[in-house]
Amino acid sequence: MRPPSLLSLTLDSALLRIAHIADLSHLPDHLVIDLFRRTLSAGKLTEKVLKLFLATGCEEIILAVQLLNIKQPLVPVLPTNSEVDIVIAALQPNLTTFFEAWRPFFSRFHIIVIKDPDMTEDLQIPTGFDLKVYTKSDINGVLGASSINFSGHSCRYFGYLVSRKKYVISIDDNCLPAKDTAGSTVDVVAQHMANLKTPATPFFFNTLYDPYRKGADFVRGYPFSLREGVECMLSCGLWMHNADYDPMTHVVKRNQRNTTYVDAVMTVPLGAMLPVSGINVAFNRDVLGPAMFPGLRLRNEGKHRWDTLEDIWNGLCAKVVCDSLGYGVKTGLPYVMRSDAEAGKALESLKDWEGVKIMDDVLPFFQSLKLSRTAVTVDDCVKELAGIVREKLGPKNAIFTEAADAMVEWNNLWKAHGAQNA
Repeated sequence: MRPPSLLSLTLDSALLRIAHIADLSHLPDHLVIDLFRRTLSAGKLTEKVLKLFLATGCEEIILAVQLLNIKQPLVPVLPTNSEVDIVIAALQPNLTTFFEAWRPFFSRFHIIVIKDPDMTEDLQIPTGFDLKVYTKSDINGVLGASSINFSGHSCRYFGYLVSRKKYVISIDDNCLPAKDTAGSTVDVVAQHMANLKTPATPFFFNTLYDPYRKGADFVRGYPFSLREGVECMLSCGLWMHNADYDPMTHVVKRNQRNTTYVDAVMTVPLGAMLPVSGINVAFNRDVLGPAMFPGLRLRNEGKHRWDTLEDIWNGLCAKVVCDSLGYGVKTGLPYVMRSDAEAGKALESLKDWEGVKIMDDVLPFFQSLKLSRTAVTVDDCVKELAGIVREKLGPKNAIFTEAADAMVEWNNLWKAHGAQNA
């Protein structure tokens, strides 16, 4: 047996110290490639070490990383004020406490405040924010004679329409910043942007949840061909304290509060439906905007979340669109702290709440729904979906026909007012 060469011994020594080497760019490509192969064989290719090899610019290593579908390290990019709008639906006149609590996180972004058209009181908003308030007259001035009802929680959709930023984050006005398990205040903007700017993995569930979060990765058995993921279009945050229950659950569990902070983000699997809550949500407006609409409106819709299904319906439609076009949806972090000032009022909504029966019809419909291959844009998907809703659900309840009409009108409104070139 021939003894190892000095070069081979040197590379073996480098392999032992690979995690502590700061730069390989001075080495010839053939040595970098040899060391890379040894690192792979030894199971020492950590995120830090991969960055070290990629920094050499060696084309053969870059090609190998692509061919092997090795997950490349993602550098978190802090959101800028040029790409994010914060949209707030104002359903109460005094927003002083709300804005002061969110000042550390919202003050450097443009904020769109939509005043509930049914509210007559003047809004109270502290100074020091870059914001624009839209009122009933502004809505009527932009849209004219629209059949879509933008009152209550549905007024936030007008903010989606007039925004011109790539991303939109929307938080209910009865929510304050939450604390994580370490006692630190949660930066909702940063976490939503991390969710949207890192890939989603809808085609195969990763049991360590979001593999792109720090400290996580793909588990053994996860196909390498799927590790690049897909673009995430919708980030669904959660809430502490007053949970988002329907009226019946609120009445039965009127004193129960959510105190469990689960430090996790996950991609919702392909084909799985979920109740998207408008309380704490963010999305890629440039792509998904035409699918973020106020479609379904209950006959006795009120001003409380449990009086509505507009966000649930919108979320189901958006999920079907994302599934059809190969996009991802995430849920989990970030959390907000939701006020319980209205928690005791659910009983007044219980008798007339029609959401239970509606969801019994809606869920099987969305679970079996497949859009055609000819629907290749979000706009195409929304138009096709509206037609299917009218045909399949319309005969069961007129509320679905009205929802289909609203979806078509929103599609037209987006082309006229929501698109970047509108």
